[in-house]
Amino acid sequence: MGTDIDGVIESRSPDGHWRFTADLLDFQPPRDYVAWECLFGVRGAGDVERPLFAARGLPDGISDAVRESGIGDFQHDHTYATWAEVAAVEWDDPLAHGPAWNWAVRALPDGEELVRVTPGLRAAAADTFGGNLLLAPPEWPPGAEVRLDDVAHRPVTLTARMLAPPDEGCWAQVWSAMRDLAARYGDENVRLVVWFG
Repeated sequence: MGTDIDGVIESRSPDGHWRFTADLLDFQPPRDYVAWECLFGVRGAGDVERPLFAARGLPDGISDAVRESGIGDFQHDHTYATWAEVAAVEWDDPLAHGPAWNWAVRALPDGEELVRVTPGLRAAAADTFGGNLLLAPPEWPPGAEVRLDDVAHRPVTLTARMLAPPDEGCWAQVWSAMRDLAARYGDENVRLVVWFG
C-alpha cells in the first residue's frame, strides 16, 4: 500500500488569521517518494539526513481547510514551510554528510545523470575493487569510479536540486504560486501545510 500527499497553501490576513488559499492537489503532485524524502522527510530510500521541512507538525492557527481534511486517523507526518523558508533554501547544499548508498552519477556524453544504484553496479564495484562484496558507492575508494556497460559511475552527495528541482514539475508551480502570494501578503504570511496518508 502506498502513501499519498495532501495539503494546502495558506495566507495570513491582516487580522492575523490563516486562511485557505490553494489546494495542493490542484498542482497534481505525483507520488514521488524521492522528492518527499528531500522536502518533508517522508518515505524515500534513507539517503537524506537533513530533509528541508521535516517533522514540524501542524503550525499554529491552521485554516478551516486543514482542520477539516488534514486531521484524522489516517493523516500523518504533518509539516509546513513559509515562503520565507522556501525562498531561503540553498538547493545545492548537501542533504547528507557523505555519498548516498542508493544513488550514483552516470557520466554521459552530454552531461551527468543521477541514477539508482543497481545490483549490477554493486557487482561491478566488487569486480573493480576486488572481493566478493556488493559495494555501495560510500564503500568505494575516495575518488573512484566504476564502469558498467562502458559508462563511468561515481558516488554522489545528494542535494535538494537533484531530488526535488525547484524549477521543474509540480513543485515549481507550488513555489511560483507561493512567491506570487508572498508578493501580496509578505514572505512570512504565506505557507504550505502538508500531510500524508
